[in-house]
Amino acid sequence: MTHLAIFVSGSGTNCENIIRYFEHHADIRVSLVLSNRADSYALVRARNLGIETRILPKAEFNNPDLLMPMLQEFDIDFIVLAGFLLFIPDFLIDAFDRRMINLHPALLPKFGGKGMWGHHVHEAVKAAGEAETGMTVHWVSREIDGGEIIAQFSTPLLPTDSPDDIAEKEHVLEMEHFPKVVEEVVLKTMQ
Repeated sequence: MTHLAIFVSGSGTNCENIIRYFEHHADIRVSLVLSNRADSYALVRARNLGIETRILPKAEFNNPDLLMPMLQEFDIDFIVLAGFLLFIPDFLIDAFDRRMINLHPALLPKFGGKGMWGHHVHEAVKAAGEAETGMTVHWVSREIDGGEIIAQFSTPLLPTDSPDDIAEKEHVLEMEHFPKVVEEVVLKTMQ
């Protein structure tokens, strides 16, 4: 059994979608949801589905003596970042090399890097007049949003689409594709 940890900072729609996707999976289990924010609604979603949750504010998250034993306690094999807004410390990247993926709400390499998260991304896509947007799943590396791309899915945009419209279209892609990509990558990686 491969044990997943999902790291989240926000409302947790992707987190819940992933938990539900793996609820009865023979080989993969979501064992922990970790957030840097006590008010993250993702924690409520996870608890409602019977998943253990932990909160580690930024200072504690960056402390290997706190984070690593927690991951070991839950036998975590693989980490999924789903709307997690803290920078990932080098010690964690090294420990989970090619066993940690991130979801980015745009077609990287465009609209990635520091400050490019959530609504900021969709506003930038709109400002650039893009004809399409999408989602990218990539390996986590030391460069923000710079890890090797695993999968991308796109959707067309209309010139009249607002940043909220863009966000909604992109979110549909996340709900449809992200759990399947997680499954494919985890099964391939953990063979």
